[in-house]
Amino acid sequence: MTASSSSPTWPATLLADRHYAVCGLGRNGAAVVQALLDMGAAVQAWDDSRPELPAHLASHPRLTLAPLTDLTGMEALILSPGIPHHLPKPHPAALLAQEQHVPILSDAELLWQIVRRAGSEARFVSITGTNGKSTTTALLTHILTQAGIPACCGGNFGTASLALPALGSDGVYVIEMSSYMLERLKDYHACTAVLLNLTPDHLDRHGSMQGYLDAKAHVFDNMTTGDLAILGEDASWAEALRQSLAARGVTVQTLAITQAVPKADAPFLPGQHNAQNIETCRAIARHLGLSEDQIARGIRSFTGLDHRLQLVAQADGISFINDSKATNAEASFHALRAFPRSLWIAGGMAKEGGIASLAPLFSHVRRAFLIGQDALLLADTLKAHGVPFEISGTLEQATRSAWTFARTQEALPILLSPACASFDQFRNFEERGTEFAALARSLCAKKEPR
Repeated sequence: MTASSSSPTWPATLLADRHYAVCGLGRNGAAVVQALLDMGAAVQAWDDSRPELPAHLASHPRLTLAPLTDLTGMEALILSPGIPHHLPKPHPAALLAQEQHVPILSDAELLWQIVRRAGSEARFVSITGTNGKSTTTALLTHILTQAGIPACCGGNFGTASLALPALGSDGVYVIEMSSYMLERLKDYHACTAVLLNLTPDHLDRHGSMQGYLDAKAHVFDNMTTGDLAILGEDASWAEALRQSLAARGVTVQTLAITQAVPKADAPFLPGQHNAQNIETCRAIARHLGLSEDQIARGIRSFTGLDHRLQLVAQADGISFINDSKATNAEASFHALRAFPRSLWIAGGMAKEGGIASLAPLFSHVRRAFLIGQDALLLADTLKAHGVPFEISGTLEQATRSAWTFARTQEALPILLSPACASFDQFRNFEERGTEFAALARSLCAKKEPR
């Protein structure tokens, strides 16, 4: 989601006579290089895994492709998010930057600097958390654009931060922030920011849960009186952070969500976890000056994100729900809770602990259809709790079996929420969800009489 093509462009000389180093030339790194070149900067770039430029990045007279062995004169080193600068082991370029006192920045920080250098007072909104970031980011951007406010979103979700279009002073950048990005901020200042939730993740990068929380807490850096900080849970991790923010004069709002939003108000955002995303967006939109009516219209018209509790097909009262993004048990917990009874397709490459943590919601499962390499592992857990299941093996067989069951025995939603990674049978969760959607639509189109 981006602002209209009529948005102003950054001056081609905005970064003239500046020199940057970029390490990593994947989607994010290549976008950073291109944006810096477009604004007049000189760039030295390198990727350990490829000695040549990627296909989507053309050669340029101000671009040097060479190992980063000397950062003298560089404004900053921009590391792609997946490259560590601390734990578990810092990349050599990061060590060099620290030795030579060159700042290590994320492209979100660069975007902030460029916006201000260009004279724009566009506002920034930052969204982080272990789960729910992307839906919240997309929903807020939709609400803003529906209300006529120039807005665009990116960062960890969708478009790389530095590839976002130029916005004037009436615009809003909605940036999804990963913990990796947040560790590399300097002057970046959000007028409102949220930490949605916190559960164990990326501990190899942060060393401990406290290290992970410390990284996430950078989302509130540089905020002051007049800004709004939102804590998405009234949880133990939130209290010390709430006190620290209040001591700085930042307005703090803590959410305590106990039930889903009525379907009429948010038809494509079922479940209690989406209620947290919705209420977060309400609070931010109010802070940005939107009316309650503008906010409500935006929420009602938002159709959701692909692969996140997405309704992809429906026939004979049977809905197919694509929640392929649920690659761990915690994500599937939200999906199972959203449907009191369902036919559940699960499996793939199980994470540590498998699906044992989902036991409190097994009563929501009428029957499970298991796929992938760890189907037997999941079956053992279901058997121990008396949950009916069958080993389907493939996603195609699971979808067909669930459809037959729904049409001949009980017309329930068919929920793909795998609770597992997809790499045993698919390139990624998107490919898995796309196949499920195609199967669902085909079955609905070719349905036979009961």
